[in-house]
Amino acid sequence: MENATNSISTIVFDLGGVLIDWDPRHLYKRIFTDEAGMEYFLEEICTQDWNAQQDAGRTLEEATNLLLDQHPQYVEEIKMYYGRWEEMLNGSIGETVDILRHLNDHTHYRLLALTNWSHQTFPRALELFDFLHWFEGVVVSGIEKLKKPDPALYKILFERYRFDPVQSLFVDDSLPNVEAAQALGMQALHFQDPKKLRDDLIGLNITL
Repeated sequence: MENATNSISTIVFDLGGVLIDWDPRHLYKRIFTDEAGMEYFLEEICTQDWNAQQDAGRTLEEATNLLLDQHPQYVEEIKMYYGRWEEMLNGSIGETVDILRHLNDHTHYRLLALTNWSHQTFPRALELFDFLHWFEGVVVSGIEKLKKPDPALYKILFERYRFDPVQSLFVDDSLPNVEAAQALGMQALHFQDPKKLRDDLIGLNITL
């Protein structure tokens, strides 16, 4: 990133883990009496790979029924994953939202979002988080039936909003997603915390 210039015209944000604090543990720490039991459930039953298929377009009903058939001893816990999905949201990541607010209110950059998110739960996120409406547009994996880091999803973003990836910056908390963006010509930042993001943006001559 040291050689990046101020030619950036479009900034693309990931949502979960960057602007929104989503973690199934926010819910399940209230359900399980011990941490080991919770971690086993999230690592072996309602896994990240299973959830990722919903981000790629599989319905919540199909996903839930699949696990109910496989793990009848966890019926109630499995149903909670989407039945109480909102309890996995611990609000926004306020300092990152502050950065987005400044970019929206005081700069000329086009602001877009590219998110791995179920098409069935994303409409509720739009109701819960006003700042999602600051974006010129949001590409949602579940709607497109593709998910990051598949290059095809990024290309949908480029084509729909007609911008040159070379003149764009991508922010995501997933390193594979960052690397996929870079392979397509985007400048990209691996989000770790809001302070580092602020420092990285300033390092790219983006005034905050």
